[in-house]
Amino acid sequence: MLEDLTTAAFSPTSWPAAYPKGYAVVDVETTGLARDDRIISAAVYRLDARGEVEDHWYTTVNPERDPGPVWIHGLTSEALEGAPLFPDIAEEFTARLQGRVLVAHNAVFDWQMIAREYARAKCEAPVRQRLCTIALSKELGLPLPNHKLESLAAHFGVVQRRAHHALDDARVLAEAFRPSLRAAAANGVRLPLHECRPLTEWTDRPATPRIGQQAGPRSYGGYRQTGWRPSRKRPACPYPNPGRYEAGGRLKQGMRVAFSGDTSTERELLEDRATEAGLHVATSLSRLTSLLVTNDPDSGTSKVVKARQFGTPIVDEAAFGQLLGDVEPASEG
Repeated sequence: MLEDLTTAAFSPTSWPAAYPKGYAVVDVETTGLARDDRIISAAVYRLDARGEVEDHWYTTVNPERDPGPVWIHGLTSEALEGAPLFPDIAEEFTARLQGRVLVAHNAVFDWQMIAREYARAKCEAPVRQRLCTIALSKELGLPLPNHKLESLAAHFGVVQRRAHHALDDARVLAEAFRPSLRAAAANGVRLPLHECRPLTEWTDRPATPRIGQQAGPRSYGGYRQTGWRPSRKRPACPYPNPGRYEAGGRLKQGMRVAFSGDTSTERELLEDRATEAGLHVATSLSRLTSLLVTNDPDSGTSKVVKARQFGTPIVDEAAFGQLLGDVEPASEG
């Protein structure tokens, strides 16, 4: 663990040349956590290269549907009825994100929600890289009890005022990111930057109930993504299963890989890459599974639960992408 990463200010005299020139610290509140859910509020703190705040922006967004868990975010149908639609704020949102690295806590989620909203609006999110503060805290070896935003904030002495309010969550994250960034710079830590690939196609079907109407239990659906290829039978993997993936090691041709939950890259594209690399893409998880890929290891899905029971290794999408770049050939004979 790096030493003395507390609330002390880090101002390295020589700043890493490879670090980004600006950041957009983002938080979005949504109608839920699924692929079909919508953004109902968004906040952006723009930071310069060294993490100093340049300005901030906040807006509510009319999701044109039931707002979901009001008891969490506090935004009712009545409060959102007069809010702008996402296409109405897309231009301003773009100006806030343009040319910057998107920074968020569990960044893959915020990125996915933003990319989908832009795709629905028939335009492209102006984001090419993202940085997750959870991943950065791991790189820095911060002694956190868990990966909640409140724990990161407490570590750096940042006071939360309104948890699950996009503007305050973005403020808290910006204030916690600044010392994290400076600690990384002072210690020569490579920032965990990941590529963002925007969605380009989306088709909505009318959501019921729409905003202002009474929602029934669990009525958080109504949208579906297009452009996904129909499921198809994949050719059998020609290599024997060499066993489980070992942390810090390489993937090996023949390993059985399963996926769970949302991915920022289209799922079938990830599966195609795995197949092309000589891996066996498994649709279920068993004791023979070599590796589970998920961006939400605490989700409680059946695959995650089984992976915990069987001791199956788990990595996130970003780590899996790096592993795919260096897959060990299958043993001959």
